[in-house]
Amino acid sequence: MANIHHTTLTPTKLELLTEWLPKQSWYAGDAGTPELVKAGGFRLDDPEGEVGIELMVVVDTTEQEPVAYLVPMSYRGAALEGVPGEALIGTSEHGVLGLRWIYDGVHDPVVMAQLRALLRGDAMPQHQSKSDTPDSTVTVHGIGPTDGIEVRVNRVLRPVEDAEGSSGHVVAGWTWPNGTAARGVFAAVPRW
Repeated sequence: MANIHHTTLTPTKLELLTEWLPKQSWYAGDAGTPELVKAGGFRLDDPEGEVGIELMVVVDTTEQEPVAYLVPMSYRGAALEGVPGEALIGTSEHGVLGLRWIYDGVHDPVVMAQLRALLRGDAMPQHQSKSDTPDSTVTVHGIGPTDGIEVRVNRVLRPVEDAEGSSGHVVAGWTWPNGTAARGVFAAVPRW
């Protein structure tokens, strides 16, 4: 299981996402520079122990109605080859591990493999900020043993408990800036 280091990250994940997020086609905001707050998420373990995997929810508070975004991220000790340039969220100096390359997880094969493993029941969601601690708040409506399944990540989150038109999905929570808890579908397998 992944060891969570409580240390510095320069620039921070929120600073990197503030620059990266408005450039994405799925960004729903009007502001050129969003004001982001961390609102929830969970982690997955890389079986090889090389790649950090986090599914982070951030809320943009610049809009009249705050918008929740899901950004799956991978943390790597070296650049990931063969991915498009927009896959790189940025680099950051980790206080313990040194320079980290932070990628949009939908472009990282390790992240997507672990999401598929989660939906098959072969991986367990982990607490976002505690080492070796399963996250029991994450609900997985699995699909059973299937190889090569397509997984769709919901980038803009809406409070719902079920994924219509899906044969399997992952539901998890976040907190709005006013303190209200919400749950929604983070990822789903489309029906054939």
